Amino acid sequence: MPLAEWLVVGMALFLLGIFVMFLAVLLEAGKASREEGERRAEAGGVVIIGPVPIVFGTSQRIAKAVLILALALTILAVLLFLMPLLVVK
Repeated sequence: MPLAEWLVVGMALFLLGIFVMFLAVLLEAGKASREEGERRAEAGGVVIIGPVPIVFGTSQRIAKAVLILALALTILAVLLFLMPLLVVK
């Protein structure tokens, strides 16, 4: 497949991802307005600087979940980086 076609596929997937996130926010906001009672939101994130992950979250439960996700993504990145060396020609 030529490079131009890959660029179109990449841009289409990028725009689809933005649309899905926007739709999820709208659906969640609509659901929250229909429900009565107190709701609690939790958030967390990770910043990876070199090999060091910096994890933050609004609760310890979310921080652990984000740390597990960061470790899984780091392992995946290392495997993808080493894949050319592991493939036998």
